[in-house]
Amino acid sequence: MQIKIGADRQKAMALIKMAKTTLERLKETSQDKYPTNALTDYYDILHKVMEALVSVEGIKIKGEGAHQELIDYVCKRYELGEPARRFLQELRDYRNRVSYEGFMITPAYIKANFKKIEEIINKLMGFAGALQ
Repeated sequence: MQIKIGADRQKAMALIKMAKTTLERLKETSQDKYPTNALTDYYDILHKVMEALVSVEGIKIKGEGAHQELIDYVCKRYELGEPARRFLQELRDYRNRVSYEGFMITPAYIKANFKKIEEIINKLMGFAGALQ
């Protein structure tokens, strides 16, 4: 559910800083050795940047299905395209399965999708660049 709130630039900047810190740490960690952690970190980075983008717009998405709605909104608003939207929803689903079912991600999944993940992060960071 979308709620209109006041634009919160400070929150957005803090979220971007946290995302960058997580990305920096992730690059220093063996993704082959810890692929499940890598996926949850990548999802956390993506979520923080998307949350920052909507915070600047004065939008808060909360309630059941908030992450799914956030992905749909950001992909539409920033014209990321349907393939990116589906992929982000897949990452969200895997992250949920990891968190709630003990699902494990293989190193092959991270290797196969690394470029796609990095590309989406870079696009979203580019949109968030105006915040700094």
